[in-house]
Amino acid sequence: MKCVVQKVNEASVTVDNKLINKIDRGLLVLVGFTDTDTEKELEYCVRKIVNLRIFEDENDVMNKSVLDCNGEILSISQFTLYGDVKKGNRPSYVKALSGDKALPLYEKFNKMLNEHIKTYDGIFGADMKIKLLNDGPTTIIIDTDNN
Repeated sequence: MKCVVQKVNEASVTVDNKLINKIDRGLLVLVGFTDTDTEKELEYCVRKIVNLRIFEDENDVMNKSVLDCNGEILSISQFTLYGDVKKGNRPSYVKALSGDKALPLYEKFNKMLNEHIKTYDGIFGADMKIKLLNDGPTTIIIDTDNN
C-alpha cells in the first residue's frame, strides 16, 4: 500500500466538471493498493496519516497532526502509484491491484480514516480532476513495503 500525503490549505475533486468534494486545511491523500495489502496495512497507514506531525504549532515547528488542527482529509484512489518505469518509458501497472479488489480496500480505508477525522473522497475509477493549494509544500510518502 502506498500513500502520498500532502498538507494543503484547500483541495477539491471534480468529475465531468462537477464538484464532488472539497476540503479546507488538511491532508490530500493519494492511495494505491497492491495484491499483498490487508487490513494490517490499512491500519498502519491510517494510524500514520492521522498522527503525522506536519502542521506548525505556535512556535512555527511541525509538531501538530491533522487531528490537532481540526483539519479534514480528501482521499483519492490512485492506482498509478504502482507504476513501474524500470523497463522502457511506458509505466507498467502490473503491481497495482485490480479495481474490483482495490475498491473494498479503498472503502474500508476511508471508513477507518473517518473514525478519526472527517474524510471525503472522489469517485473510484473515475477520471478525476484534483485541485490543491499545497501548504509548505509538505509531502510525505508512506509505503507499507518499507515499514
